[in-house]
Amino acid sequence: MNVSVLASAIIGSEIIKIGNEVNELKSKGAEIANLTIGDFNPAIFPIPEELKTEIIAAYNDHQTNYPPADGILHLREVVSDLLKDRFNLSYTPKEILISAGSRPLIYSTFLALIDPGDKVIFPAPSWNNNHYCHLTSAVGITIESLEENNFMPVASQIKPHLKGATLLALCSPLNPTGTMFSEEQLAEICDLVLEENKSRPAGEKPLYIMYDQIYSLLTFGKEHINPVSLRPALKDYVIFIDGISKCVAATGVRVGWGFGPDAVMSKMKAILGHMGAWAPRAEQVAVAKYFKNSKQVDEFLSRFKNQIQLSLNEIYNGFQNLKKEGFAVDAIEPMGAIYLTLKIDYIGKTTPDGDLLKDSADVNFYLIKAAGAALVPFSAFGNDDNMAWFRASVGACTLADIKAMMPRIKMALSQLK
Repeated sequence: MNVSVLASAIIGSEIIKIGNEVNELKSKGAEIANLTIGDFNPAIFPIPEELKTEIIAAYNDHQTNYPPADGILHLREVVSDLLKDRFNLSYTPKEILISAGSRPLIYSTFLALIDPGDKVIFPAPSWNNNHYCHLTSAVGITIESLEENNFMPVASQIKPHLKGATLLALCSPLNPTGTMFSEEQLAEICDLVLEENKSRPAGEKPLYIMYDQIYSLLTFGKEHINPVSLRPALKDYVIFIDGISKCVAATGVRVGWGFGPDAVMSKMKAILGHMGAWAPRAEQVAVAKYFKNSKQVDEFLSRFKNQIQLSLNEIYNGFQNLKKEGFAVDAIEPMGAIYLTLKIDYIGKTTPDGDLLKDSADVNFYLIKAAGAALVPFSAFGNDDNMAWFRASVGACTLADIKAMMPRIKMALSQLK
């Protein structure tokens, strides 16, 4: 059957491909620490009990019809208060848009701003920007971020590509690395964007920033920063992506919010309306009630973040110990999100069965089978397949799973020649 050019060229998720391999092995009885998917096992990381109670109550109250296209007013008011309280950002409910998680907001940002052939700048590694470029016929400009910058893009890398660009896609804390912008790094990028927009003639489309801060409430001893707080003059040019999916382990509840200039948000509202990508009304009602009580949110976050950080630190310390023992590995200290950046530099080595590990995917599948440890290579996030860096996501594993995994990784690596 013939399909569109877009559909015929679309690329499936490498993470799902790896996850399918893991699930097949687990179905055969293999013990595997699944550190692949950026999701949570609800048996390990359940949503807040108070939120679950409010969701059930909303359904019992028959909150099951269409919500407003931009989200129920009470939730947008609560989000407005949350932004002011936690980030000192002033956005009215009119400038806030609710959707079924953050993905429709990212896609509608692209659709609202990008014409075919427009330039979109984004770092590698990063999550899915290449796919959204494909879906909107944009020209993706990939910035290869570096280890010495914690794999965050910096101004000197971005500057040569700004002329004629329409969108700069940024994320902090970053998926897949779990690293964050420093204030200096982000301020330098903000100044570049302000300078670029000032130089553009009247009538030319400005350069926008899409700032994905879906992990902003999951940071470990570091302060989350954003472009508008650093440079208020950018307010007309920044579209924020945020929501509950990661901060309260509620990926399946599907409530996200975007906020930014009304002229853009109103167009995104129309796009989301045609897509029907609304968050369910009952969940919106429940989230509004839950987040209205900031004390209970903070109490949950304190417990939740501690649990996440223990798992991240266990892997980080385990890899640092392996490094001290002479193994060709490394790790970047966790800063935020549910991810850890790992270096496993064994491309070109041979397995006990005589198989050559030709690229990062081979290394990963060797570890799945020999160590029961499933990671995601950075090649799934836009980097070359000969890059020896990987993402570990801790949302689907217990601390005990991770502790049991580390000796298996050591044994598997020690067998490579």
